[in-house]
Amino acid sequence: MKQEIPDDGTLLPLMEEFYTIQGEGFNTGKAAYFIRLGGCDVGCHWCDVKESWDAEMHPLTASDVIVENADRFPGRAVVITGGEPLIYNLDYLTNKLKERGILTFIETSGAYPLSGNWDWICLSPKKFKAPRPDIAPFANELKVIVFNKSDFKWAEEYAAMVSPTCKLYLQPEWSKSKEITPMIIDYVMANPKWEISLQTHKFLNIP
Repeated sequence: MKQEIPDDGTLLPLMEEFYTIQGEGFNTGKAAYFIRLGGCDVGCHWCDVKESWDAEMHPLTASDVIVENADRFPGRAVVITGGEPLIYNLDYLTNKLKERGILTFIETSGAYPLSGNWDWICLSPKKFKAPRPDIAPFANELKVIVFNKSDFKWAEEYAAMVSPTCKLYLQPEWSKSKEITPMIIDYVMANPKWEISLQTHKFLNIP
């Protein structure tokens, strides 16, 4: 039987939740509670959490329970990721987190309408399902995964859509990092508005 996910966001398909150190992007190195929601139709072939794609595989969990779990840890920041978390209405979850004094961060492809009350929005656009143009102006961070040389031109297209204060990151796709990283280094040196993001949690073997 197909599970019914309520529109008000009080129940969400929870794949996993865990306390860790953020590994990439602007907030690298900071303690945070990660909430990974199931469900994604963006379909990146290099995705390292393909098991997140099918929301039916992950139990519907009360948002209130997720908040209680996050509130037990000393790091007062939550990262909501997926899958693609904006498939769901995240207003309820984020408002409850903020009531507890917890900062709310999201990582999204931007393929769905923006919901939620956020302290930090990381937009990580994917070619497989383009972001909605109305999300780009709200991004605090643009993180583009570079898989091949054509991705630099594509990254610039999105850099033109975000606000002037948005942080710009290029991150090598992990399986091609030896090939791609030197290209990113050269590109950032020639285009210093960009910075390099690395998946430091993989180098450090942190979940």
